[in-house]
Formats: sequence, C-alpha cells, structure tokens
Amino acid sequence: MTYVMSGRLRLWTERFGDPTDPTVLLIMGAEAQSIGWPETLVRRLVAGGRQVIRYDHRDTGQSDAVDFDTEPYAMTDLARDAIAVLDGHGIAAAHVVGASMGGVIGQWLAVHAPERVLTLTTMNTTPIGGATDRDLPPPTPALLQQLAETASVDRDTDEQRVAADILVLDALNGGELPFDREAARDLAERHFARARDWTRSANHHRAGQNRADVRPTPLSTITAPTLVVAGTADPIFPLPHAEALAEQIPNARLVPIPGMGHGFLSPGLAERVADLVLDHTASVRF
Repeated sequence: MTYVMSGRLRLWTERFGDPTDPTVLLIMGAEAQSIGWPETLVRRLVAGGRQVIRYDHRDTGQSDAVDFDTEPYAMTDLARDAIAVLDGHGIAAAHVVGASMGGVIGQWLAVHAPERVLTLTTMNTTPIGGATDRDLPPPTPALLQQLAETASVDRDTDEQRVAADILVLDALNGGELPFDREAARDLAERHFARARDWTRSANHHRAGQNRADVRPTPLSTITAPTLVVAGTADPIFPLPHAEALAEQIPNARLVPIPGMGHGFLSPGLAERVADLVLDHTASVRF
C-alpha cells in the first residue's frame, strides 16, 4: 500500500507484481473502491506478466474525502488523479483499464494524455460527454425500480447498509448469470469497513454533472489500441453504449460478454475479463 499525492489530496494505492513488468492501471467506477477489482482478476494479470496498480478514487475507501460544496470537482479532476497515481509510482505510461466511470476516465486520458496510455480497455461504459450521434438507451426499468425501492431501505446500521448494497449489486448483475451472493456480501462488508466516510462517494455523481473545465472529446483522435468490453445484460449501460463507443474510436475491438451485467459478481467473469486484458495488452508491451 502506498499513498500518492494529487494536489493536496492523498490517494490510497496498491501495487502488485514485478515492477519491471508492463503496468496495468485499474480504474474503478463511480462510488466504487479499488477493491471492486476482484483479487482473482488481479492475481491472473500478475501471473500473466503484468504489474498491476489499483487505487481508491478521492471520496472513496482510504483516499481523502472533500467537502464538495466548498471544493467542487469535475470528471477531469478524477482523470488527473489517475495521472497522479502513475506519477506517484514513477510510471511513464500504462495499459489503462477502466470500468463504468473508470472507462470514461480512460477515454479522457487516451484523448488528452495519450503519451500515458499504452492501450485502453473499457468495460461497461459509455462514450464520454455524449460523444456520439446515437440515441442511447437509459438504464433498464428493472434496475431503476430496484434502486427506487432500495433508496427507502434503512441504512442506520452496518448490517442494514450491507443488506441494501447486496440488493443493488444483485440488480446490477443483470439477472442472466448466477449471482454470487457471498462474494457480494464480502465486497459490501469490506466497502463499509475500509471507507473513511462512505457518504462522500455520492460526490462522484455531482462531479459528473459539473461541466467545469470540460473540453470537447474527439474520440476519433485516440491512437491507443482499444478494447471495448461490454456485458450484454448490463442494466446501466445497455449494449448500444459500447457499440457507439467502439464506432467512435478508430480500430477499436468490441467484445460483448453474453449475460454479463454491470460488475464481476458471477463465477468466472473476473478470470474471463483478465484473459481479455492479457491478450489485448500483449499487443504493446513497452
């Protein structure tokens, strides 16, 4: 474990594997901590000859939290945090792998800091800043209903918070592949146990609405080899989001995973995604 600085903020990071191996930077989604990347995925990447770095976004886990009302930030600031993580570990360029909001951050890096991105892998995400002419579908009605019901659930105790998170994680799983409830419980318990202030992670959604310092994002300028991974049962970003993203990035390869939802809580998914990343990042080693 190492803390790195992004401006005045301390970001919690974790580094695995041989430091002489090519680096994979894992960027999680909104409100998610670094532990959202399963240990099985990390271990498989390391066994495949990759050094892996994952980190807690600001306002999550063991990283610093801010008062958004007095210190608002935007998605661009979260992207600069990712650069700070690389700088803090002395990494000139990495294979960037981003899930959900992390995929949006990865797109921003590939456009605005291309020298830091060896390859780009996005998972279950959408084109940044509406960079498409497509009319993309909203989250599924079933997910929205579950989120509305969960919003009224009591969250006064640790057990209540964990139970509410499991309901959300189950809905995010998409309903087509088995849901590993025990893995979900473990993830939720660790999420609350290691969070300095679990309420602050909601700031990520406010950051997404903050248009400060947002520059046009021409995805057609991305030169990094790009892999677009998408769950066909993703209830947040249905498959057309991934299709639109792959269309915008030159030579991007789209790989739909049948039945996958918005996460890794089905048996075998983490290993399958790790293998896709290993194959993709083998195209550019240094």
